[in-house]
Amino acid sequence: MAQSKVLTTQDHSRDSAGLTYVYPVISRRAGGLSIGINLNPNNACNWRCIYCQVPGLQRGSAPVIDLNQLRTELNDFLVDVVQADFFHRFEVEPRYRVIRDVAISGNGEPTSAANFDLIVGLVGELIEKFELRGDINLVLITNGSLMHRSVIQDGLKTLNRYGGAVWFKLDRATDEGLAQINNAGLSVKRVRENLIKSAELCETWAQTSVFSLDGKVMSVDEQDAYLRLLKSVVGQTNAFKGVLLYGLARPSLQPEAPRLTKVPEKWINQFVDQIESLGLIVNLNA
Repeated sequence: MAQSKVLTTQDHSRDSAGLTYVYPVISRRAGGLSIGINLNPNNACNWRCIYCQVPGLQRGSAPVIDLNQLRTELNDFLVDVVQADFFHRFEVEPRYRVIRDVAISGNGEPTSAANFDLIVGLVGELIEKFELRGDINLVLITNGSLMHRSVIQDGLKTLNRYGGAVWFKLDRATDEGLAQINNAGLSVKRVRENLIKSAELCETWAQTSVFSLDGKVMSVDEQDAYLRLLKSVVGQTNAFKGVLLYGLARPSLQPEAPRLTKVPEKWINQFVDQIESLGLIVNLNA
């Protein structure tokens, strides 16, 4: 694999390795290398979140994924990292020269890939081949909108067998909020059902982005609805673990970008306290 650039924690580009599906990210949050699997190289998604950082985002589904190409790319990339001089060639800081996770994600919704269950199995097999299982995290990053499909449920069962986890997008908990922030086109009732289904099949975390819109933080009504939804899920299954709470890390590439700003530290800390009062773990990356 030829060197294309120096990799730092500031660069989250998905073409830095020159591959179609596999890309490296040096993550300050994770403390090392996150290996991304991009199942939406066509930049197509069934949602349009106003904070999305994907350039040229369009409505649609993942393209047909070439499983042989994906297998070759991930296998060769792991050879380069585990057995060769990847970290040296890309001038990665010594403290970040460790694999932390493999994340099935995309420039869109990854579960829209037609052969999603086979993809999860392929990734899991390669993690085992390189004896990484148990040493790294295997994560699916999803908006959770397609959990009702059997192929997705089969994929989550496979993900669970390999010790993986789901990061389930949950930014708002009212129909109006979902429409405004995610342009989601589905109801909160369906979101709750999908969240429970995910947690029935695999360890699941809610992933929530918080920000101010036009200078205003999440409304009290929206906060209350969010907390009620979480409370209604707690106890449904032991596999629902908690919330991954994120602030604005990088600029949005959507038309709403100028309207988005970071929330005050005091507000986000109070929000964390409210979530933790439900007995849930909160991991904050503001």
